[in-house]
Amino acid sequence: MTTTKKDIGNSVLQKTDISSEDAKNILNSFIDLIKIHSKTKIVKIGKFGSFQFKITPKRIGRNPKNRQEFMINSFKRLAFKPSFDIKNNLN
Repeated sequence: MTTTKKDIGNSVLQKTDISSEDAKNILNSFIDLIKIHSKTKIVKIGKFGSFQFKITPKRIGRNPKNRQEFMINSFKRLAFKPSFDIKNNLN
């Protein structure tokens, strides 16, 4: 099952007595804070996990239709590493 931002916003809405717009704004602000702060350092959330930007290396890609090769540039991606508590709850 996939959990979306909408699902998380609805969960916040049900557990608190705030408007749906406020729940959406809180969730978006939280995600923006993680993105901003993880650009310079690791963001750790206790008993949940840590967020960190990682740089993917430059590599060769291929078009599967015509097998033509091209270069894929390196880029930053936001990586999440779950805590042991989260891993144990999921397994």
